[in-house]
Formats: sequence, structure tokens, C-alpha cells
Amino acid sequence: MASSRWLQALSTGLDPDALTRMGDAVTSPRAFILPEGKRFAFTVMDDTDVATVENVAPVYALLERLGMRATKTVWTMACPEGSRNFAGSQTLEDPDYQAFVVGLRQRGFEVASHGATMESSRRERTVAGLERFRAVLGAYPRVHANHALNRDNLYWGPARIDQPLLKRLLERRRDTAAFYYQGHLRQSPYWWGDLCERHIQYVRNLTFNDINVLRVNPSMPYRDPSRPLVAWWFSASDAEDAAAFCRLISPARQERLEREGGACIVATHFGKGFAKDGRVANEVRDRLEMLAGLLGLYPTVGELLDWLRARRQEDVLPRREWRRMQWVWARDLVLRKGWEAWHRRVAARRKRRHDPDAGASLATGCTP
Repeated sequence: MASSRWLQALSTGLDPDALTRMGDAVTSPRAFILPEGKRFAFTVMDDTDVATVENVAPVYALLERLGMRATKTVWTMACPEGSRNFAGSQTLEDPDYQAFVVGLRQRGFEVASHGATMESSRRERTVAGLERFRAVLGAYPRVHANHALNRDNLYWGPARIDQPLLKRLLERRRDTAAFYYQGHLRQSPYWWGDLCERHIQYVRNLTFNDINVLRVNPSMPYRDPSRPLVAWWFSASDAEDAAAFCRLISPARQERLEREGGACIVATHFGKGFAKDGRVANEVRDRLEMLAGLLGLYPTVGELLDWLRARRQEDVLPRREWRRMQWVWARDLVLRKGWEAWHRRVAARRKRRHDPDAGASLATGCTP
């Protein structure tokens, strides 16, 4: 009985105790009037995982041609200890990548922080990374997003939410155990919360599957008194790679975003399948061209958040909204993980059909 209520809660985006009181009502996005008669707002936060000049430059060229702007996160420092998952990524220590990023900023794109580098950074490297950012780009970053399993992440893992049941579930995992992430803990060697408080305005927290993030978090950006080292928090729509991005901004969803007069900040990775051999993937190009043809506003993340914040009547997130956000985030995370697992199984079956020797390798986890 308890498990069925849990599944029902995840499917509706509400916690079990709220089901009978609140039903499955969806938070109504707040109405707002965009400048110049625009009907919706859309932007992208491109996390720098596996990004190189070669695999992301074509995407930015397309966005510029379409009159769109976006926000690109960067790593400022190389990672001499190596990285199992992100070793191919470029940083601002690579001259060609640095020149590319500086050029993006000069052309109206925003550059943001994804931490000092691709693996965990103690305070000394974080300080050096922020100073390099300022030296290269002329100012400290205004926008930041935590990265993967980096221990210097701020208010990450169980610390990013308050719902007791969800916190306990996260704490059962090794990489999300209590106090694993320590960027906000003053006693930790990974501490840099004071620098975030001093220099950074906006930090991303929860991500969702809805293209209109204001349906889930109509009060963003918001302050959180229990997480005071971050000035303003914001939410985003999740799209891990090019395939997920195309699903998120399908024609039907684009039409709904325009109809609702909503706002979308996509958290994605342009380095993951958006372009190959100097060309943007056909489906990505088609989706973006369709979107650019609508009457939308296409700012950077910081510009959109500034605009939304200027129209906020209160700073603090309403308790009911925050409570629901956490359950929708958990539901959407389960759905995304389920989709990814299904996709991996399909890919494995296709690989076995085309490579008879791949079955044994997949079963043992070895590379063929």
C-alpha cells in the first residue's frame, strides 16, 4: 500500500500526504508581459561537459544566425589528475578554446561558471579558477551551475532539497551521502561559499521535464533563507544531450510554450551530439529554426533572470511551491532515468545484431 502511494505521488508530482488534499493540480504559470510584444522566452544553459571548439562552435554559429543568444559554462582550469568521464573536454587553459569563448562573449553570448574544472577542486583551485575567469573575461561569473559529482558543489545532493523522504533516499547513495558535497561547508577543504556569495548572482538547482519551467517554478528566481550563500536560485528544463533536446522542444511543445506565454531555460550539453564534422545535426537545426520563426524572446540566462527578478513582488519562494517542486523534480528524474535505461537496452540490442561478438563484451562490461 505504501509503495503504491509512493508511485502515485511520483506520477502526479505531489508527496503522498498531499494527494487527497490537493489532487494533481498543476501550478499555474504566472502571467507576465514580455517586451516588444514577444509571446514567450527561450534560452539555453550549455554546460561545458565534453565540449571542444570543434563540437560546439557550429551550434553557436547557428544560434547567432537565428538571432538567438545562450549561456555557455566553462571550466577555467586544466585537470592534471585526469578525469574518467570528461578527459576530452577543453578548458580556458587551451588557447583555441579560450579564444573561442572570448569571441562568444564579444558577440553577445554569456559565459558562466561550471566550477574550476571537471573534477573536485579544493578551495585553492577554485580561487585560482575564479581569478582566471576574471582575467580572461573581464569580470567574475554572474551565473553558476554545479557539476556532476564534484565535491565542491554548493548545496548539492541531499542538501539541495528539504523533503525528508527524498533526502533519505538520496543519502542511501554513496555519491549523494550526507556531507559528500561540501562547497557550502566552512570547515571543508572544498569550501568556497563565501566567494559564491560575493561574486555570483544566480545558481541553478532543480531541473524538470517541462518545456515551460514557469509551470513548475513560477516564482523564479528566488531566495532561499536556508541556503543563504546563494543570492538567487533558478530552475531549468533538463535535456542531457541532443536527442533529449529535440524531444524537449518538439513542435507540439514549442506551440504550447508560445500558447502559455511561458519561459524555458534548457540545461543541456552542446558537446553531446549536437554537431559532428562541423555540421549541426539535422533535427537540432530543424527544431531551432522552427523555434526562431516564432514570436519569442531569445536572451541569455542572466538577462532572462534579471528581467524576471525585476518583476518579482516577493523574494522568497512560497512553501507550497517549493514543496511541489521537489516532488516534480523527483518524478521527472525517475522518468528520465527510466528513458535512459530503455535507450541503452535498445542500443545494446542493435549493437549485438550488427556485431555478434559484442554480446559477451556488453555482458562483462568490457570494451569490444
